[in-house]
Amino acid sequence: MSDEQEAKPTETKVVEEVVETEPKKVEAEAEPEKKEAVKEEESTATFEPVVKLDEVDVSNGEEEEEVLCSYRSKLFLYGETLLDVGTGKKTWKERGIGEARILRHREHQRLRFLMRQEKTMKVIANHALDPRIKLEPNAGSDRSWVWSCYDFADGELEEKVFALRFANTEVADDFKGKYEEHQKEMEALLAGEDKPDESGKVDEAAEALSGLKTGDDA
Repeated sequence: MSDEQEAKPTETKVVEEVVETEPKKVEAEAEPEKKEAVKEEESTATFEPVVKLDEVDVSNGEEEEEVLCSYRSKLFLYGETLLDVGTGKKTWKERGIGEARILRHREHQRLRFLMRQEKTMKVIANHALDPRIKLEPNAGSDRSWVWSCYDFADGELEEKVFALRFANTEVADDFKGKYEEHQKEMEALLAGEDKPDESGKVDEAAEALSGLKTGDDA
């Protein structure tokens, strides 16, 4: 057999390989075009809400008042727990953490103490700044004060005993100073009003809290 006859099968294999690879190249070049075509088919549809809600202005009952001071603190209430109702057994219960504030009404100038639980905004203390209230040091702590008052936080006037604890002694002393300062302001305000019964002045101020709405009463 000659050399030319031996070379022919080799040439045939080369041609077959070229033919086999050409369709693969065509398919590979077509793939990017398909991907681009998919990207162009993005949805532009818009959907209108079935129910439309109107914006509503929410009142917290403090719009007519100005904040005179504010202190972040933790409030405690001395009383019966749900398990001890009727037994006479009382303990300190945590009411919540929030800003203990003193507010002055812009119209009649009366002052009140108001505190809301910072997460739920629930009113946990709400009473007139009665000049007869005495802040007493809490036993075993130099950064908390205890006092009793007629409070309106739960929707009706009730006698309660509160304890308020602060971050440190300095903040606690500053709060006491501000509280007593504004108590004198409230006392002077009540003394200047025309009241038939001198002993009933502060009681009427406390009862006036029922007319001051909070966000919980709305």
